[in-house]
Amino acid sequence: MTSLSQVPQDSPFTIDNIPFGVFSTKDDSTPRCATAIGEYALDLRALSGGGFFSDASVTDALAQTSLNAFAALESKFRTAARNQIISVIKDGKIPETCLHLLADVEMHLPVAISEYTDFFCSLEHCRNCAPMMKDGIPQNFFHAPSAYNGRASSVLPSPSVIRRPRGVFWKTGHDGTRVPTYGAEEHLDFELEVGYIVSKPVPYGETIKVDDAPDHIFGFVLLNDWSSRDLQVFEMPPLGPFSSKSFGTTISPWVITLDALKAFRTAPKHETTPLEHLRYKDFARGTFDVKLAAHLERGGKRHRLATSNLKYLYWTPYQQITHHASANCGLRTGDLIGTGTVSGDGVDTQGNKCELGCLFEATLHGSRPVMLESGGELRYLEDGDSVVLSAWCEDSRGRKVLGFGECRGLIIGPDAPIR
Repeated sequence: MTSLSQVPQDSPFTIDNIPFGVFSTKDDSTPRCATAIGEYALDLRALSGGGFFSDASVTDALAQTSLNAFAALESKFRTAARNQIISVIKDGKIPETCLHLLADVEMHLPVAISEYTDFFCSLEHCRNCAPMMKDGIPQNFFHAPSAYNGRASSVLPSPSVIRRPRGVFWKTGHDGTRVPTYGAEEHLDFELEVGYIVSKPVPYGETIKVDDAPDHIFGFVLLNDWSSRDLQVFEMPPLGPFSSKSFGTTISPWVITLDALKAFRTAPKHETTPLEHLRYKDFARGTFDVKLAAHLERGGKRHRLATSNLKYLYWTPYQQITHHASANCGLRTGDLIGTGTVSGDGVDTQGNKCELGCLFEATLHGSRPVMLESGGELRYLEDGDSVVLSAWCEDSRGRKVLGFGECRGLIIGPDAPIR
């Protein structure tokens, strides 16, 4: 038996966290369900196989190769399973055969994702992008959450390799006219987002109440919706993103549950006057205080790009999922929903904006480069760059209580092999 009572101080996977994910090892390539504690992945398939969990439905669900069956269980069963895991960790009675060093495992997508939707719900993001948009902030933004349907086939677990895409974009000719051109994207961007995974499904033709939205969310991940800005400019009129967004979306592999985030419920930053179907009773605790950060790794050096917070969203995840279901489309267990870029209006000690969730905002579409701390400048991402997103929650003393782990992606050239 192994005791895990001493978790490294800098670990995001504390006893207060207990996230859920799917991993495999060199010795066993079969994906299996797990939680992370300190430096270890705790094999829940192996633990459940020993008759550990009191409920047979939990045992069966955690024996699967994805977390879909577990996510579909009523929240009370998932909560009970999490509490049992916490108890066995505290008691120090975990068989060593159930533990694997995180550094030695391969992480997979936590659920089989059948659908992916990405929202556009940060007012600061809209305002920061407004100088580059002809019409400014659209009026419908203030009345309902906006979103587009993305591709689930290109959602990848961190760490991921993202090949620079090709597509159609406008190029300025010698006479100043725009010429449609097919080629490699030149202005590749990241987006600092949070994603959440649907638990209890919504049958086709039915809707949900915003106060019941927590019943339909399994948990949260970090999400980087990589963006081709040249392609996006070409595609936006009249229908919106297509190839500019479909080439890759990276998510962190560990799902942070609502149970873990319960202590960090807080009021949204913005006071709104939503339509009736988006108006919930407990608005004062309607979102979560989750701190976000994005870093660039280039040439062996690490540069901070931005910080932000989930509570900055104008439309909260609960309102997003409720509005999504309001069209009678139905939602499936395992569906992934992105919050959209989460930006803020904070400034650093020099008075520069420091909560800009993408380079399109930070560089005004490449027209104003960001100066890197170690020298050099940044307009957009280059081949060989890595972007690393992180998130954490702090207590009243500023101590990190739990984290999300990394959401990491490496950019490679349009012809480079993906290994």
